[in-house]
Amino acid sequence: MEYLYLLATLLFVFGIKRLTSIRTCSQGNRLSELGMLVAIIAALLISDSINWTVIIAGVVVGGGVGLFLAKRTPTTKMPELVAALNGFGGVASALVAIGSVLTDSKLAEAGATISGLGVVPAIATPIAILIGMVTLTGSFVAYGKLSGKKLSHPFSGGARHAFHAVLGLGAIAIAAWMVTTESSGQLITAIILLSILAAVLGVFLVMPIGGADMPVVVSLLNSYSGIAGAFAGLVIQNPLLIVVGAMVGAAGLILTQIMCKAMNRSLSNVLLGGMGGDEAVAEDARDYKSIKQAGPEEIAMVLDGAASVIFVPGYGLAVAQAQHVVRELADLLIARDVNVRFAIHPVAGRMPGHMNVLLAESDVPYDLLWEMERINGDFKNTDVAIIVGANDVVNPAAREPTGPIAGMPILDVDHARTVVVIKRSLSPGYAGIKNPLFDNDNTLMVFSDAKEALEGMVREVKDL
Repeated sequence: MEYLYLLATLLFVFGIKRLTSIRTCSQGNRLSELGMLVAIIAALLISDSINWTVIIAGVVVGGGVGLFLAKRTPTTKMPELVAALNGFGGVASALVAIGSVLTDSKLAEAGATISGLGVVPAIATPIAILIGMVTLTGSFVAYGKLSGKKLSHPFSGGARHAFHAVLGLGAIAIAAWMVTTESSGQLITAIILLSILAAVLGVFLVMPIGGADMPVVVSLLNSYSGIAGAFAGLVIQNPLLIVVGAMVGAAGLILTQIMCKAMNRSLSNVLLGGMGGDEAVAEDARDYKSIKQAGPEEIAMVLDGAASVIFVPGYGLAVAQAQHVVRELADLLIARDVNVRFAIHPVAGRMPGHMNVLLAESDVPYDLLWEMERINGDFKNTDVAIIVGANDVVNPAAREPTGPIAGMPILDVDHARTVVVIKRSLSPGYAGIKNPLFDNDNTLMVFSDAKEALEGMVREVKDL
């Protein structure tokens, strides 16, 4: 069975490696799925006693729910689904740790003291429960924020941090009691209290974090779910679960760091700051002086003379479900020998890779998707940059020495000869600040739903 575990681990490693490229990411998913299948088979073969009724019921119910969610969830709701799945992963690890402790025959022999199971399981059990429950509730708070729910923390400033510290210290104290108690009744009570307190902590930790930081939170919670899984593996002494959990945890932390770098912010600043909260809207966020408005007809005329066009997708593209229309417009331009590309900012959308997934759904060729570092230098040689539902990631205010997004790497769309911004209104982005791009001499604003605006451009370009 150890060889099957090793095979599954290798499949996971190579699967993650393939996920690092847009061109090979689908292969990475297939390899990881195969690795999970091998892991399940190995776990079933190595078990001394199997309740096949429970196993089959779990496969049917879990697989059915997963299939239903995969088929029914639109791309716009993918960030919410990922957040929810992170939560399910966390609580699964917590339940594995709890179930292992409560059913372990050694526990009775040890006088109901978890430390009697060994140092590693004794330490890993409360950690798995704590991180798993924090991940569960924190993920569903993130789910709510991604869905547009207004969730406000009851405390602010130092009081908020003190409240979190009290909850954290309380959880540590209960974990110590859980490990040292010799009463089975107190053990169960400690497990229940730790689970509840950790769940409450998860809610309040994520609640003050603003919507602009949700991509970071989603990747961090993904890391938490992996770490919880690794500690659950230590509890049940399963090497594959330990390795896979550690891989997910490490990958999530690396991705979190990439997200923070893309916003020029530290992780502590994200967790304690709360950019994008309901209150963070500057007084002049809608105060513009020289807006130049245009319609699909004018934009089509601009495109008629363009040799190069760069599309910059944002969450507005996902909300309008306009990915298929933007692909159609791109195809029309390519047919006219226009050099077309898509510029992808690391934090565009509501989760890491959201825009890549959205455009892949409409079969945009992989070689047309360019990362920020690769394409930024080309904007100065570009005739038209079309911004579809993006805001903060193209805001020149990031180049200022101070401000909410100061120092944040942005797409240099304002360097293009003509900038077209498709947006419903002049409302600010998550940072809640004015975007000087809208006032620039080379910017044309198209105030419309992204899908409707792009459909109009498609019609006009066809008539050229």
